[in-house]
Amino acid sequence: MTAGRRSAEKVEDLSLHILDIAENSIRADAKRIEIVIIRDLEQDLLRVEVNDDGRGMDRDTLSRVQDPFYTTKKKKTGLGIPLLAQAAEQSGGRLTIASAPGKGTRVTATFPWSNVDRPAIGSMAETLLTLIAGHPEPDFVYEEREGGRVFRLDTRELKNDLDDVPINSSGVLEAIRELLKEQVKI
Repeated sequence: MTAGRRSAEKVEDLSLHILDIAENSIRADAKRIEIVIIRDLEQDLLRVEVNDDGRGMDRDTLSRVQDPFYTTKKKKTGLGIPLLAQAAEQSGGRLTIASAPGKGTRVTATFPWSNVDRPAIGSMAETLLTLIAGHPEPDFVYEEREGGRVFRLDTRELKNDLDDVPINSSGVLEAIRELLKEQVKI
């Protein structure tokens, strides 16, 4: 793909794909959503995982979920997973999905870090804030790993420390924003 052609296409950053998948998890009644981003420069690898404990998918749904014309929602197409799969494949990576009814879902996308066609990661801090602000009930776990560095944010721990203060109150969200600005590096 040439640079001119790429710039003419709509290229979403990975944080928007992650937001879409997490929203799917919420619609599937997930109570816990884990987002893991691993950057391994020695292996030339970027790995993105979104794991949930939602309803999961049966075999038929799982076989059709990458079809852009298939959706379980009330809209005409389901483009989230197919677009992420396309982004991974265009950069030499791949997308896998593991799911079973009552067991939740794991979406994993891998990308060669150095590939020029790998989408930008985008703003994971803003994605996390959007999820927490808009959906205070489920628990979110965010982890990023790069080299020996690990950053982990677990809203269960935050909620426990907050007592009766809602996690999506403006003061708490501002404190989370500052923490993420300092800690989110990938």
